[in-house]
Amino acid sequence: MDEISWREGGRDLSVRWRSEGGAPPPRRVVVADDETRADDAYRLACEGTALLWRGDFQNARQLLTALARRIDRPPKRKKQEPTGAQAFHLFRQARAQRARTLGMLLIPFDPGHTIPLRRAPDVQEACTEVYGPDDRPYVTSLRELLGLIGAHEWRRKGVPIPALDGDRIHPHHGVFSPVRGEYVDLVNEAPIPSTDTAFDIGTGTGVLAAVLARRGIDRVVATDNDPRALACAQENIERLQVRVDVVRADLFPEGKAGLIVCNPPWLPGKPASPLEHAVYDAKERMLRGFLSGLPQRLEPDGEGWLIMSDLAEHLGLRTRDDLLALFHESGLKVAGTLDAKPRHPRATDPDDPLHSARAAETTTLWRLVP
Repeated sequence: MDEISWREGGRDLSVRWRSEGGAPPPRRVVVADDETRADDAYRLACEGTALLWRGDFQNARQLLTALARRIDRPPKRKKQEPTGAQAFHLFRQARAQRARTLGMLLIPFDPGHTIPLRRAPDVQEACTEVYGPDDRPYVTSLRELLGLIGAHEWRRKGVPIPALDGDRIHPHHGVFSPVRGEYVDLVNEAPIPSTDTAFDIGTGTGVLAAVLARRGIDRVVATDNDPRALACAQENIERLQVRVDVVRADLFPEGKAGLIVCNPPWLPGKPASPLEHAVYDAKERMLRGFLSGLPQRLEPDGEGWLIMSDLAEHLGLRTRDDLLALFHESGLKVAGTLDAKPRHPRATDPDDPLHSARAAETTTLWRLVP
């Protein structure tokens, strides 16, 4: 496991480095505390020097907020706004740089996921859910820690799902939360073909599998190849008391089904964190794999439901003709579609860098048959 090293009190010290997102340990580390000025911290973080916090925990949170404000300040000179794919790539670059800079504020941990700082919260349960039990000290970024705390709260409270009569889905850390409910509503509204078996490919939290089971399909098989997603789906299925088999598989399980549903990542691109695997599909592997394997997995008169946003089209990352060509190459035709407009806040936020694309976005359930 990686280690992080620094000099403190005239001694060279080192300890384990933790990064759930796979970030390497910072090469340069200095000790910071309540006397550290935000401007100095910002300059060091931008230069790639990490700050190991020794002051009050709540002051560290305030410093992180101050760093974010400095990063998010609009430039003094407004440049010509890029559009399409260029705007999206610049947006991703800026977000990645922002994450790297904010990730330079570090928090020490004692054995047992205990933070040895004044006014530090009890984060043992949140950290154990993600890291597992730990009896050794380590260092991680405050930004990652806050993400773990937030994920723990989502998992504890759950997300109400109207299609499940208001019952809740409880997402785990690193598993995409069904807060964008339009794709769930589409699966709840589409006419189900005559079948007693359905597959949910890439189930994530298990929400779509649960909806299909609640709609009366006798046998639902939910697949995923991410251990966290499988554990999350299994927990939700048991809590909801629906009949769903959760199995580990790369796309399809064994056998055939009269209905096969897939809600793949909507954007072509390389994921930069575990959570981004639900958003970005490198080389469109999942999309292409689902479409090419679908005809052989469907029962006679069966249907495949592909749920896709057209955001990639509005960003210039894929065209509608590209998607239709993938259908044709896979031996599929479109039997029908259902559309929904997004309801999330960014779709109506004019200050969002991708506002024009988000405002035009439509989520479609494609009913596909051989």
